[in-house]
Amino acid sequence: MQKLYKTAYHTNPMLVENTITLASLYKILFEEEPLTLSDPCMQKLEESFNFLKTFSNDKIIYGINTGFGPMAQYRIEDESLSQLQYNIIRSHATGAGQPLPELYVKAAMIARLYTFLQGKSGVHKELALLITEFINRGIIPYVPEHGSVGASGDLVQLAHIALTLIGEGEVFYQGTKRDTASVLAENGLQPFQMHIREGLSVTNGTSVMTGIGIVNLIYARQLMQWAVGASVMMNEIAASYDDFMSEPLNGAKQHEGQQEIARMMRQWVKGSLCVRKRENELYNGKHEEKIFTHKVQPYYSLRCIPQILGPVYDELLNAEKVLINEINSACDNPIVDPDTQNVYHGGNFHGDYVSFEMDKLKIAVTKLTMLAERQINYLFHDRINGILPPFVNMGVLGLNYGLQASQFTATSTTAECQTLSNPMYVHSIPNNNDNQDIVSMGTNSALMAKTVIENAYQVMAILMMGIVQAIDCLDIAGRLSPRSQQAYQEIRAFFPVFREDTPKYKEIEEMIIFLKKKQL
Repeated sequence: MQKLYKTAYHTNPMLVENTITLASLYKILFEEEPLTLSDPCMQKLEESFNFLKTFSNDKIIYGINTGFGPMAQYRIEDESLSQLQYNIIRSHATGAGQPLPELYVKAAMIARLYTFLQGKSGVHKELALLITEFINRGIIPYVPEHGSVGASGDLVQLAHIALTLIGEGEVFYQGTKRDTASVLAENGLQPFQMHIREGLSVTNGTSVMTGIGIVNLIYARQLMQWAVGASVMMNEIAASYDDFMSEPLNGAKQHEGQQEIARMMRQWVKGSLCVRKRENELYNGKHEEKIFTHKVQPYYSLRCIPQILGPVYDELLNAEKVLINEINSACDNPIVDPDTQNVYHGGNFHGDYVSFEMDKLKIAVTKLTMLAERQINYLFHDRINGILPPFVNMGVLGLNYGLQASQFTATSTTAECQTLSNPMYVHSIPNNNDNQDIVSMGTNSALMAKTVIENAYQVMAILMMGIVQAIDCLDIAGRLSPRSQQAYQEIRAFFPVFREDTPKYKEIEEMIIFLKKKQL
């Protein structure tokens, strides 16, 4: 089996050890870098499996010779042990709703692989090799979104993944949903055959919520960088004084996130001819004006960026720590430990860490979205900005409407984010004959965070459309900072300046794709 699954068709695959970083996850997920398991990983898998095989003789171990969940009080006879492992997979493949997008399922499979690579699951190496083949070949199990309560982890969604590993169910392959058996045959792969406890090991744990969380984090980090860039461009449009992003001001507040956001803004704005120096205009010379035509301090949505996005930055750091810790952990039950020669029963499948973090992440992204929505309002409201036509309308006022209706989309989407930001973590409902009497709802939390992030990109897309229109309204493209000019030019390459009214839904979608893919 190991020889069959050798990934020789890939050049320079990533050598997999038993830990992974966010940077490596990005390469696997977004650059489709293939994987190959290292010899130490294979050895660790073998040691764990061999220990469990020997240790489990004449012992009662949950999920090996007992039923599952509330049925754990029932002993399973030797002749039915293999069937037991198939039964948990088939019985729990009960998901409903829309299929989880392929990228998120791939991330979940990576997370499951790394659980096994900790060497504490007692699974046969063939299972890890087959999952690796699925990842490398783009064989993506059909996994419905709904079904998990977050303990015992993601039983239902992981059961759908497990179903495909035994050659059943459906997968997405080369853009089409197909029956698993035919795809495996086409790729020269054999369905996995149970050895000891692989059915339970695949289905039991936090891998789906963690996989979704990893993708959420990557997209949220990208979004935050755009929020910084958009905020700089907003201040260039407004010709703001630049001291709000200064090092002395932000250094007076002892928060890493605030200081880092201010630093990022200073880096982005470098070379701009649009922003003003307060010391040049207000601190020198004699000023006798009774009313200042230019705002002494801009609105909060322009001036308080480090203070608003700083906590978002800090949350992204913490989310990375939690998710990377989770993916590099053994999250099933029981834990097989060859080092201490024992098997431990507990609750490592409980998804509280991920659930709590996804709630915090969606709150942070919602606040980012609210900031973008307020910046849109500044651009579109001529009586507030005092320098632009209503709705950055470059056509005939009254006859043409500019981006007026786009604000409806941004406002309604922001409102949805606000509602979705209510916590999922505290909404435990006992189930499973009260065996699972307190659960994490981690996958629901991760899915809600996913929706919030997708919504945020929609709002950011509309903001960027408004920004480039405003730049052309004011004819300041040549005065922008080099980084702002680059962003402006790249956006204008697919979203040209407009005066006549046209549908904008396709441009919004194209902008979202650009914002997600453009490396900043």
